[in-house]
Amino acid sequence: MVTVTSSDQQLLSVPSLFAKQKLKALSLRNGLLKERKKLLVAFERFLLANRERICKAVHADFKKPFTEVDISEIYPVASEIRQTVSHLSEWAAPQKVDAPLTYLGSRSHVVVEAKGVCLIIAPWNYPFSLCFGPLISCLAAGNTAIIKPSEMTPNTSSLIKELVAEFFDPSLVTVIEGGTEVMQELLALPFDHIFFTGSPAVGKIIMRAAAENLTSVTLELGGKSPTVIDETANISDAAKRIAFGKFLNNGQTCIAPDYVLIHEKIKSKFIEALKKEVTNMFGSHGQIDENSSSYARIVNQKHFKRISGLIEEAVNQGAKIEMGGSVNPATNFIHPLLLTNVSMNGRIMEEEIFGPVLPIIEYKDEEEVIQLINGKPKPLALYIFSNNKKFRNSVMTSTSAGTVCINECVIQFTHANLPFGGVNNSGIGKSHGYYGFMEFSNLKPVLKQMNHYSSTSMMYPPFTGRVKRLVNLMLRYF
Repeated sequence: MVTVTSSDQQLLSVPSLFAKQKLKALSLRNGLLKERKKLLVAFERFLLANRERICKAVHADFKKPFTEVDISEIYPVASEIRQTVSHLSEWAAPQKVDAPLTYLGSRSHVVVEAKGVCLIIAPWNYPFSLCFGPLISCLAAGNTAIIKPSEMTPNTSSLIKELVAEFFDPSLVTVIEGGTEVMQELLALPFDHIFFTGSPAVGKIIMRAAAENLTSVTLELGGKSPTVIDETANISDAAKRIAFGKFLNNGQTCIAPDYVLIHEKIKSKFIEALKKEVTNMFGSHGQIDENSSSYARIVNQKHFKRISGLIEEAVNQGAKIEMGGSVNPATNFIHPLLLTNVSMNGRIMEEEIFGPVLPIIEYKDEEEVIQLINGKPKPLALYIFSNNKKFRNSVMTSTSAGTVCINECVIQFTHANLPFGGVNNSGIGKSHGYYGFMEFSNLKPVLKQMNHYSSTSMMYPPFTGRVKRLVNLMLRYF
């Protein structure tokens, strides 16, 4: 059995800690909104005061540049807190509901209440922001949280545990580290909500476990996010934005462009423009090497071997390397790789790549694009680079995706007013801002009869002719 050290240095079993949080969650039901806001504001100050510790920990796990940590790990959390604090009173307020004529004499409203004790299972690719982002929504809604960070980023996970222990009482928020054994013990508990970020394969395991307790879930998953470029697109802008979005975090981003569908007329121009932008961003003296200070690394040997296997198989099946090819297993370095002539039946076009490899596939017409996208599970993101409104709308309405970006790449994730999430295989539920707050909330409808008279009393038994006539009128007109 896994044990956790509490604030008073007592060793608690996971079930004991869960019970302690259950009691805390009940006490929070009568808490004041201003206390939640005060907590979040103080937490933001605390995180920013520990900015250097955070950068060092994430860098230690996969050489992510400090500035990239600021942009993709720390800023999204700070932005989430500011947005939440600014709008929390509005989000949490009871919502008045109009009553139909058949409910004459009654008043109705919807109360937004906390779910209770929540489990947040964070991934390794953005180990800080994808841990604390959901936590902000969880706390704003008045819940308690147990956080399970990824064991694949030990430095960041260890720091997350330290930061949480320094700032929160464990009855409100605590961190439990570990692997499969810990996960199984946590999933056996009757949480009020589970928020998971990771792969569709593990998402299915989470959902099966949650079903045993009928626990609600938010699943932020992934998939093969397509990028479509037609002949009207600004090639320079598209190349620059795709280079950033694809190779940010070494391609280990759930919404990174997984493959490009490019109109045959502009394929060559786009490839040259993309090679130039990749070199400008991540290289020096015209080349990219493992000493680049702007380029992260693959997280570990397991994923390095997996990506290397995808590349090897693709090349053996006839794929042409347009850029890249150099690797270093000792440092988990893989040069940004552009591939053409890729087999549509290979693993590289079936699995989510989750690395710095970008297949570029040419197409002839719009129908071909739509068929290719719809031939795969619904992606987490769809990117369209085009100045043709009719083309953009056609692709967007003929396909389904969790998010859509037009003439941009990946920045939809940090937009605090947009819901973020997938569809079916790429996810269930939404996060960020108001939508994240609602994921961790229960909507409780309240109806109050304002006087002794109730319009429904006219339909009480016995079912006389008068009652039947009233029912017929109701069915016809109300």
